[in-house]
Amino acid sequence: MRQRELKRLLKSLGQLTHAQRQKVMAELRTGERQAASVAIVEGSLGVKPSCPHCGSEHAVRNGAAHGLQRYKCRDCRKTFNALTGTPLARLRMKGKWLGQTAVLRDGVTITKAAETLGVARSTAFRWRHRFLALPKTIQAKSLVGIAETDETYFLQSFKGVRKGLTRPARKRGGCAAKRGTSKEQIPVLVTRDRAGNTADAILPADDKASVVAALGPLLPKDIILCSDGSSTLAAAAKALGVAHRPVNLSAGIHVVAGVYHVQNVNAYDSRLKDWTRRFRGVATCYLDSYLGWFRAIDRTRGAGLNPASLLASAVRI
Repeated sequence: MRQRELKRLLKSLGQLTHAQRQKVMAELRTGERQAASVAIVEGSLGVKPSCPHCGSEHAVRNGAAHGLQRYKCRDCRKTFNALTGTPLARLRMKGKWLGQTAVLRDGVTITKAAETLGVARSTAFRWRHRFLALPKTIQAKSLVGIAETDETYFLQSFKGVRKGLTRPARKRGGCAAKRGTSKEQIPVLVTRDRAGNTADAILPADDKASVVAALGPLLPKDIILCSDGSSTLAAAAKALGVAHRPVNLSAGIHVVAGVYHVQNVNAYDSRLKDWTRRFRGVATCYLDSYLGWFRAIDRTRGAGLNPASLLASAVRI
């Protein structure tokens, strides 16, 4: 805007009614929030952006669109921006994106998120899973020292499915038809070392082969693995050739040799279950997203999850 036009605009502000001033202020706040989101998104691209189509670094600026700087690749001749090829590509209302990461930080329900952001429930649902698409992949790749592992179970859920159910729909999460573990329960293996590095895996079956496949990439040969009295976990540790220290919880033994226990992983499981309870059942097809969401929250328990860093990780790891 030219200086003369700006002066004319500022002069006209005095003629606005109170309601009109409130509307202008709301628009300005939205613009500021959008600018903040765009700055974070474009900052994640780096100083020298590479083309998401061909990987070339021979890209030049090529105008702007929808508030984002566009680039043109000199090699493949295609254009792109900071969101091209990311889970957030083509999403609108950038001014509400930091608000979306804030509701993810707070772990609220879809209905509450929609009310807070002023969007439809379908939009809040779509945003949730788009914003979690990359963060859910962030977990420990290798553990060190003493590690603890334990299985926890989530009731199989077809939440949101309206057709093709082989059983009557449950109300608000419901409960299993049988007590204890059964085919209705989805096993999740959680493994955590004493430094707080955490990894989890949704197991296809609660058996040795599935546990070995999940633990194999995580455990170096010099690690000490602690578990409860599960024979499946003991067999998996033996197959992997790692030192295993079982803790017989059913016999009232909680610590072995003053250092071997599963209290850290059990506490994590407890926090995870308490946190998911607010959703009244988690759809099994989205369970990995919720596990990754909680890992992100739990990693920053002391300082609190930063909405800006969560937005950056939703675009690029």
